[in-house]
Amino acid sequence: MSPVTAGVLQLLALIAALALAYRPLGDHMARVYSSEKHYKPEKWIYKAIGANPSAEMRWPAYLRAVLAFSAVSVLFLYLLQRLQGVLPGSLGFISIDPDQAFNTAASFVANTNWQSYYGEQAMGHVVQTGGLAVQNFVSAAVGMAVAVALVRGFSRSRTGELGNFWADLVRGTVRILLPIAVIGAIVLVACGAIQNFAGIHEVGQFTGGTQQWNGGAVASQEVIKELGTNGGGYFNANSAHPFENPTPFSNLFEIFLILLIPFAMTRTFGRMVGNLRQGYAILATMGMIWVAFTGLMMWTEFAHHGPAFDVTGGAMEGKETRYGIAASSIFSVATTLTSTGAVNSFHSSYTGLGGGIQLLGMQLGEIAPGGVGSGLYGMLIMAIIAVFIAGLMVGRTPEYLGKKIGTREIKLAACYILITPALVLGFTAAAMALDTPANSMTNTGAHGFSEILYAYTSGANNNGSAFAGLNADTQWFNSTIGIAMLLGRFLPMVFVLALAGSLAEQKPVPDTAGTLRTDKPLYAGLLVGTILIVTGLTYFPALALGPLAEGLAA
Repeated sequence: MSPVTAGVLQLLALIAALALAYRPLGDHMARVYSSEKHYKPEKWIYKAIGANPSAEMRWPAYLRAVLAFSAVSVLFLYLLQRLQGVLPGSLGFISIDPDQAFNTAASFVANTNWQSYYGEQAMGHVVQTGGLAVQNFVSAAVGMAVAVALVRGFSRSRTGELGNFWADLVRGTVRILLPIAVIGAIVLVACGAIQNFAGIHEVGQFTGGTQQWNGGAVASQEVIKELGTNGGGYFNANSAHPFENPTPFSNLFEIFLILLIPFAMTRTFGRMVGNLRQGYAILATMGMIWVAFTGLMMWTEFAHHGPAFDVTGGAMEGKETRYGIAASSIFSVATTLTSTGAVNSFHSSYTGLGGGIQLLGMQLGEIAPGGVGSGLYGMLIMAIIAVFIAGLMVGRTPEYLGKKIGTREIKLAACYILITPALVLGFTAAAMALDTPANSMTNTGAHGFSEILYAYTSGANNNGSAFAGLNADTQWFNSTIGIAMLLGRFLPMVFVLALAGSLAEQKPVPDTAGTLRTDKPLYAGLLVGTILIVTGLTYFPALALGPLAEGLAA
């Protein structure tokens, strides 16, 4: 069987698995967020934090709860790292430096999981399991809660109430993420991923001596790393490490986990707004982009450019021989079109055009299918932009799901889509203009520029993957990428929740003969075009200086 055929079969198997899980998981999540029942363990949590889960919140109160919880999480994780040297279970590792601790705390709370350190050489069991793994759960639950709040904005009328953040946070963690994570961890352990609290030990006999490895609760962290579209690995090699991702089956299973909730949330959306066809339209849009990007990535990496490529059958540099080009390409697209950032190969080693596909996937806003929660609300923002454009074409006030899209709604949507490009391009320009940041580049020319562009694209879009040639463990990059991650995560949420509140206050508008049918293939095509045009106009000059220039020069 040729590698290309094997890759296509893996892709088809992945699509089939996602299709089987789509309906039951999507319906389950809709029931979770619509339920008025509180389980006993959840009541204990509410009592411990002093929250009333039945109290409805308007968007400012919902936003304050999101920001307050996230601020406390950043502070807790920062202090945990700074105190690591005196904590038990630290494996003898010293406390993390202030700039590194800030960057890591911001990264994991913002669901980015950018890592400018070697995990197995810096973090002990307490920080890894009690700090980073916990944030993998709750940061994902925060994104899901904000997405559900926006969906309630569409489904409710003549009220500004969007639900209760604390109830959404706890339910998302306890009823959705935890059960799937437990089952997924068992699968990974069965595949060979490690799960222990062993200390540092020497393994193997190599030329010049033995090699040291430390154990850890890897399988349990690996599963939520992928399921919650987090991406931070226990080891520096991330999902290319055999302790995290032992076999080709575990590799495909991890890709399945990455895509599972983001795709299934479109079913949740359709169920909660009372129109499943609307969810299918969003699903179709996400699916078209994902399949197209996967096909393009496989084509660029299998293309032969010289004797070395002829011998290996494609661009094997930086890719694990256990998985090959096809599985690496599928993983790469899944992780950059979501906000995951996990890697089973090294993105800096992809062809110039392959690196450009990775960058463009993040620059779309990671909405195909995007991060857990963030992919859905990002796509719904683009859906609003698309109906606005359609309304301009016919001279009619645009409507979406029975809600008029007026001046206020468009201003909020426009602010949402402008924040991330401003962060990415602004910080990239500053880093290229100053001497100190530019010294961190190990490559010159177009690829060196792509390293820095990729770093800020990844940080501001809450992805977390990197072009590994950049030395990002400096005060400049730790600080500026940390700021980009926090602003890129929480400023968009301000506009999402404000938009949700504005929509919830409206009364429904009945459909007429002139209403744009947003559940039809024509609208899905319009939405895809809108996404590509908005992104292209924003980022094309930067992409032309980096990956396009490199790819065309190859």
